[in-house]
Amino acid sequence: MKARSQAANQLQGFVVTAPEELRHRLRELTTKKLVSVAARLRPGEDLDGVEAATKFALRSVARRYQALSREIAELDAQLDRLVAEVAPELISLPAIGTDHAATLLLTAGDNPERLGSEASFASLCGASPVEASSGRVVRHRLNRGGNRDANRSLHLICVVRMRIDERTRRYVARRTAEGKSRREIMRCLKRYIAREVYRVLVASVSPSLIGASTTATSPT
Repeated sequence: MKARSQAANQLQGFVVTAPEELRHRLRELTTKKLVSVAARLRPGEDLDGVEAATKFALRSVARRYQALSREIAELDAQLDRLVAEVAPELISLPAIGTDHAATLLLTAGDNPERLGSEASFASLCGASPVEASSGRVVRHRLNRGGNRDANRSLHLICVVRMRIDERTRRYVARRTAEGKSRREIMRCLKRYIAREVYRVLVASVSPSLIGASTTATSPT
């Protein structure tokens, strides 16, 4: 996906520096349309001219973009199948898609015995609270450690739930009324999500460990 984004950026760069007539033809196109048009360009046999060379470069990068898109689609289909086989309950949770589920499964790894509790999983994901009190002010801050890919997945799950999940929205409203900042609320939510995910994830990877988890999974 990073390679495809780079190809898209490269295409846009070629359009900016293309000869005027070609630039005028391509500059208003969306990325999808630009790829489609550029992949069908015919530079001709003689590439000495600037316009012909530019068309050749555009076509080359556009076809690379298309090849990467096909590869991404094939990998997504394979990932969907694997995650659905290993942890179907995980992708049934609100706002947890295949990519997030796969990241969390990778974080747990094939040796889940090291996850003695949901607290250890939260720490592994960088979602455990860190003491940041000062004087009479008692507070915690986000954990900057742990697996950053897993932490990012928890963060994105949290962002989506804050927008679409009614239970989460009620929790946010209640904690906001208590004077909590958005950042503090998100820290708490990530911790709750890690707890919720842990039970499903560990049950899928190693059912014998499910008894080690806690039962509280709701932020309400």
